[in-house]
Amino acid sequence: MDQRVIEALNRVRYRVATESDDLENIYRLRYSCYRAEQSISENERGLMTDPFDDTANCVHVAVEMEDKIVAALRLHLVSRLSLVSPTLEVFPELQSYVDDGQTILDPTRFVIAPSARKKRVPVHFLALRIPFLAAIFYNIDLALAPVRAEHTAFYQRYLGYEKAFEPRDYPGLKKPIQLLTSNFGEQSAAVLARTPVFGPMEAFPEANISFPPLSEVYAPSKKERTAAA
Repeated sequence: MDQRVIEALNRVRYRVATESDDLENIYRLRYSCYRAEQSISENERGLMTDPFDDTANCVHVAVEMEDKIVAALRLHLVSRLSLVSPTLEVFPELQSYVDDGQTILDPTRFVIAPSARKKRVPVHFLALRIPFLAAIFYNIDLALAPVRAEHTAFYQRYLGYEKAFEPRDYPGLKKPIQLLTSNFGEQSAAVLARTPVFGPMEAFPEANISFPPLSEVYAPSKKERTAAA
């Protein structure tokens, strides 16, 4: 699988989306993906967006191939400076981690274009590099994975996540969400040893992500990191 991902890295680039046109394209991709799985209700605009998309601690990242968005993910950086996060709203127990001085990465709205799936490109691996790289850049303590129950095995196998809470209803979705969590500082080295492509790939400059610092709304963890992270 690593070889397939490396081959795909030659064809993609990662980009933080800030312009309205790019964001609209992401919202349209979301809508088509969630509608295909009957996870959301139909709407006339053909867009899937919510107030969390506009918060100051939110970062939208797109994966592009042949100048088209093939996957997208949004990130919320949670620290003592900002407790805004869609998953924190559903699982308020998570605030205890922030109260204890830890930071949280909340990745949501993970979508993959159907066209990419048909071409059998391992886009899910390409897209899941985003939260891993973000956790490194932002010095994250606790990484979240709010996913449907049928997707838990993948996160447990490849990224070392563990089940934290039983499934709950999630805003705007028809299907409940299972929350998995990972102590990133403890798990990152093992993840990279198993699947190095989740980490930085200096040989592929387009695979790097220029994350914004968010210094006004995010306070990085002060805890020490392992050498691999």
